[in-house]
Amino acid sequence: MAYLFWIFISAMIINNFTLTYFLGLCPFFGVSGRLIVAFRLGLANIFVMVITSICAWTLNTYILVHAPYLQLISYIVVIASTVQFVEMVIKKLSPALFRALGIFLPLITTNCAILGLAIFQTNRGYGLAQGLVFALGAGAGLTLALVLMAGLREEAELSDIPAVVRGTAMNLLIAGILSLAFMGFAGLFSGA
Repeated sequence: MAYLFWIFISAMIINNFTLTYFLGLCPFFGVSGRLIVAFRLGLANIFVMVITSICAWTLNTYILVHAPYLQLISYIVVIASTVQFVEMVIKKLSPALFRALGIFLPLITTNCAILGLAIFQTNRGYGLAQGLVFALGAGAGLTLALVLMAGLREEAELSDIPAVVRGTAMNLLIAGILSLAFMGFAGLFSGA
């Protein structure tokens, strides 16, 4: 149980996909303008990551044993299919959220954090339970990064910031500072 907790904390905070590995930067910069949209996209990412983790484990356990050279293309097909499913569900259940996410929802398909999850899970040899915890931690970490960035961007809009650093320059500064802060967690629990 402690090992699963460690996998979750490691994926969420210590080895945060966005702020440590720089994966998933498209939604990090593209959808982090509003807090509620960022949070909802984070939840969609968690769902896609969990489904991808289950599919990657199933593929590795039963199918790719006989054809390991199909690993990458199989992951891409699974991710694209899952995102299409999520897109249809969100469009049916919450048209307002679907319109708010706009082009960024299909971009989950090309979100390298999702593909990175499948590859990391496989390379680390995680079983089904470990993979699910890893996916939940990675998704929670991505959501945390999106929400932090969105909150800081909303605060920055209300602040008196010089015009020369507004927009992209300010977003890159915020992202850099967040990344430095999360890299400070690298030694967490190393003495334990």
